[in-house]
Amino acid sequence: MTETNALTVLTAGPMLSVALTLGAFIAAQWLFSRFRKPLWMPPVLIAAVLLAVVVAISGLGFDRYYNGAAWLTVLLGPTTVALGVPLYQQMHHIRALWKPIVMTLPLAATLAAVYALGIAWLMGATPLVLASLAPKSVTAPIAMGIAEQVGGSVSLTLGALLITGVLASLFVDWMARWLKIKDDRIIGFALGLNGHAIGTARAFEISPMAGAFASLGMGLTGVFTALILPLIWSLG
Repeated sequence: MTETNALTVLTAGPMLSVALTLGAFIAAQWLFSRFRKPLWMPPVLIAAVLLAVVVAISGLGFDRYYNGAAWLTVLLGPTTVALGVPLYQQMHHIRALWKPIVMTLPLAATLAAVYALGIAWLMGATPLVLASLAPKSVTAPIAMGIAEQVGGSVSLTLGALLITGVLASLFVDWMARWLKIKDDRIIGFALGLNGHAIGTARAFEISPMAGAFASLGMGLTGVFTALILPLIWSLG
């Protein structure tokens, strides 16, 4: 069997793509621990870079890889829903802050989309890029649907999600220290609202309470953006 035929057989099913994805993540976890867990380089970013390099130099190609790994995206939905468990466990804390949450969320979620669109527009971005960047602060399962609905590129949206999550985790940590904010509820909510799943993962490293509030922020931001953004986009 020639090398080309062997590659065709391997890429015909999902096994190669799944193996590459899991291998990249395991390697990323090892590197993350090896370098003393730098906040600016989370495992998901390391894994994405490693996987991109392997796909590029192997000749596999994005389309072949994505076709094999596409079913993994189905797991994003149940994973997001499972975050309801820590929400339930911290419900008494959430009830105590429902007023500031309700007042903060619409403004913050709107600004998260507006400032990105404004910067991209000033830099001469095309309508495709603008539509792809609009849902950048929303968790992946929802952001992918929004991007398709408003005419954006899912691949570009996922790239923007990755960058947004990493930067949000960095800046929320820095701002919390600078402003001397020590309340895990506030820090967690800010991480989830601005950094979606990556920010939420960072919040769970801080405390279960921060993780619960991050889950709340991520979920509410996703719902709000999914309802409002396509409507506003259609009017524009």
